[in-house]
Amino acid sequence: MRALQFSEYGGPEVLSVGEAPDPSPGPGQVRIRVRAASVNPVDWKIRGGFMAQGEPLEGLGTIGWDAAGVVDELGEGVTDVAVGDDVFGLGSATAAELAVLNAYARKPASIDWAVAAAAGVAAETSIRALDLVGVGAGSTVLVDGGAGGVGAVAVQIAVARGATVVATASEPNLGYLREIGATAIHYGDGLADRARAAAPGGFDAVFDVAGKTDAAVLTGLVSAPSQVVSIANFAATAAGAQVTSGGEGDPRAAMAETARLLEQNQLVIKVQTFPIDRAVEAFGISESGHVRGKLVLLP
Repeated sequence: MRALQFSEYGGPEVLSVGEAPDPSPGPGQVRIRVRAASVNPVDWKIRGGFMAQGEPLEGLGTIGWDAAGVVDELGEGVTDVAVGDDVFGLGSATAAELAVLNAYARKPASIDWAVAAAAGVAAETSIRALDLVGVGAGSTVLVDGGAGGVGAVAVQIAVARGATVVATASEPNLGYLREIGATAIHYGDGLADRARAAAPGGFDAVFDVAGKTDAAVLTGLVSAPSQVVSIANFAATAAGAQVTSGGEGDPRAAMAETARLLEQNQLVIKVQTFPIDRAVEAFGISESGHVRGKLVLLP
């Protein structure tokens, strides 16, 4: 099969499409014929060697953590879907013609392949973080970095749960935040004052998506520092905030919630698609840090 891969750490230019062995699903997994796979920041952090702790790359590196496609092989014990079903979800090495998914849900028939592919990582990350700080009906939450792939999904999930959402972005993206149900404020200096003005009753939780605001500023907005959760500032624990990079929560339950929200049009994801042969271009855009919504590769 054809797959996106790299043989050395570096920028987007190290990526190429080459031949790779067909993967096989293990117990509880499904293999799909990929129709679309999304680009996530973790992909280029791995490809750039930022998570290698100085160790050299061994063999070929692979790309992709979520995808949508048609089931073509079942792992042992899988009974909730059948060969030929349309699904989306979380896996590894998903930027390929074939990929194995560990957590998945049926793709709603009304949802485009690219949108379904874009939902996996962003929604699981959002649900995990929002659950850690108890965001639900009646909550007031600040999403710091609300216009990107994870941020925009988090805003919509929180709104769907009945929360009041204040979200930050750059000036060109403030209108987009209002479209998806948030009170929009500009990030940067003075954020705390703008946030308090937007939510006079205070905040129950803060979700730090971007990692650009000092953690002490964010913890100052809530009654307990642990009501701040970050996916981007690993030093935030020094201020008492929570940091999550995975491991908590139930990814399969998250995919089920995501499928329901997509089907009910409570979660809408803006996507920009690229043929997999233009992956270098897509990753260049991703690494610019100014993406609205998600970038998606089409094998």
